[in-house]
Amino acid sequence: MSDKTKQIAILGSTGSIGVQTLDVVRANRELFSVYALTANTSVDKLVCQALEFRPEVVCIADESLYEELCAKLRSALGQDAYNMLKVWAGKEAIADMVTLPSIDIVVAAMVGYAGLQPTMSAIRAGKIIALANKETLVVAGDIICNLAAKHHAPILPVDSEHSAIFQSLVGEDDNKIEKILLTCSGGPFRTWSYEQISLATAADALRHPNWQMGDKITIDSATMMNKGFEVIEAKWLFGVEPDKIEVLIHPQSVVHSAVQFADGAVKAQLGAPDMRLPIQYALSFPHRLTADFPRLDFFKTSSLTFEQPDHKRFPCLSLAYEAITKGGNMPCALNAANEVVNLAFRRGEVSFYQMADAISQTMDKIAFVARPTYEDLVLTDQQARSITTSIL
Repeated sequence: MSDKTKQIAILGSTGSIGVQTLDVVRANRELFSVYALTANTSVDKLVCQALEFRPEVVCIADESLYEELCAKLRSALGQDAYNMLKVWAGKEAIADMVTLPSIDIVVAAMVGYAGLQPTMSAIRAGKIIALANKETLVVAGDIICNLAAKHHAPILPVDSEHSAIFQSLVGEDDNKIEKILLTCSGGPFRTWSYEQISLATAADALRHPNWQMGDKITIDSATMMNKGFEVIEAKWLFGVEPDKIEVLIHPQSVVHSAVQFADGAVKAQLGAPDMRLPIQYALSFPHRLTADFPRLDFFKTSSLTFEQPDHKRFPCLSLAYEAITKGGNMPCALNAANEVVNLAFRRGEVSFYQMADAISQTMDKIAFVARPTYEDLVLTDQQARSITTSIL
């Protein structure tokens, strides 16, 4: 790696990926420095992070929390250090912040549609994008890919599955991909019957067997919408059509994903389930840094099993395939509807299968746009949310 310390902006630093990114930085301070931190509403966590990592910029998305953030930063840092810090607020401020010339890498770890605008701004500024916000490619894959090519902005996947695919493709150059094998644990309801799942609560869904994640993505994992999003993301990241992306239920979460090539050979990336590994790989690519992450012990891994997903028990996966196959603004509508029902389920306002029903109805009702502009997607997002809310 170069002698220059890489300056990192973390969008969503108080969330699961953001916190683990800071773990990687903490272990490699000679290589990485935190230039900017952002959060949505978690003022206290943001202040603690600012106190430890001393960024140049701190930004809170919720403008109503700006004065509280300023007061707590001033108290924690002291007046002199506070005076040297830039404290911003609002979604537009985050989109402006990522364009600052000192920033080398933008870790896009914001949750949901909110991550789209700042990621686009970072791409236009030619930053390296460590992408953990899958909704960016779900909503606007075609636009994002064209924008990244135009501005020569590398997009490096942080999701464990897409990182595994990426690692399997390094060195393969133009060798033809026959199939992508996208693995998932199956979530908390893998062995539950349809009837049992129909009665599941948010508390049940939040008990993921293998991974520690934020609430929104954990619910998406339980419905398998998260895996559907990853199918869409894989299409754009690796240029593979959806019918060449096969989802495998892999309860052990050891094989993080694989690639099958034209000669039938399969390359996979294996490891213990720890998100810090793909985060670090994205930050240090093409180099591998020494780390104390848990090692995979093959003698303690008694078996690796794989199953086909059950689309009846997990209809959201089928809806994702339907959306990306139709294309246009349909994945945007899928994402917007999912964000509405996911929150409603966490609040106990809808049942498990009512989520998929509402998403399906929204996709039927939304006006289809075959080649959407960014403005079309903004409108689609607004309309889909309104339609889904009305359905609920």
